[in-house]
Amino acid sequence: MTAWDGRRREAAVGDTAVGDTAVAEVMAELAGLDDPKTRAVNERHGDDHGVNLGKLRALAKRLKTQQELALRLWQTGDSAARLLAILICRPKAFGRDELDAMLRQARTPKVHDWLVNYVVKKSPHSEELRLAWFADPDPVVASAGWALTSERVRKKPEGLDLDGLLDIIEARMKDAPDRLQWAMNECLSHIGIEHAEHRARAIGIGERLEVLKDYPTPPNCTSPFAPVWINEMVSRRTPTP
Repeated sequence: MTAWDGRRREAAVGDTAVGDTAVAEVMAELAGLDDPKTRAVNERHGDDHGVNLGKLRALAKRLKTQQELALRLWQTGDSAARLLAILICRPKAFGRDELDAMLRQARTPKVHDWLVNYVVKKSPHSEELRLAWFADPDPVVASAGWALTSERVRKKPEGLDLDGLLDIIEARMKDAPDRLQWAMNECLSHIGIEHAEHRARAIGIGERLEVLKDYPTPPNCTSPFAPVWINEMVSRRTPTP
């Protein structure tokens, strides 16, 4: 039995605070918050829930941190319940294998994104998982490795081979599946934004590959096209005379 299986078993029995009734009450509240219009919008982006995220956060604030309830909600497989679980869990309470299993279960974009950003990045296992996921043959799992690498590029670049990362991006990003491509593009952009010595090469790679060049961008938002993104963020940091 794995550590994750053991934790699931612990959450399933012997804890009256997170019994079936408590879980059912939360699931009923989530069902009441489900809005068909919100669901339709989310489904266009690959997500399968209809709960307004602001209302979901308000529910999480009311519930406060409850690790065992979070485990039970995650087990339901329901995307809204899993998003709520992410908001009320204790990120440092999860083992490395638990987080690996959860990521592989998180197949919708929002659950995947929140799990990486709100839980894995706060975990003591984040670097070990970054290295494992970065090389994973599953492109969705690999995208999590690239997201964690972007975090290191921004906050703790010591020890990273930035030239090597740019080599991989240049060779593979153009033909990568969507979510992996997006994560690689984000890493490319952060290398260009944060590291002036690599900026010209990062911009050049973006210009040659043209990934996300035509991505529809709302007014007053920055395009994810790497050359535009890099130049815009650098310009914001440059003092005006």
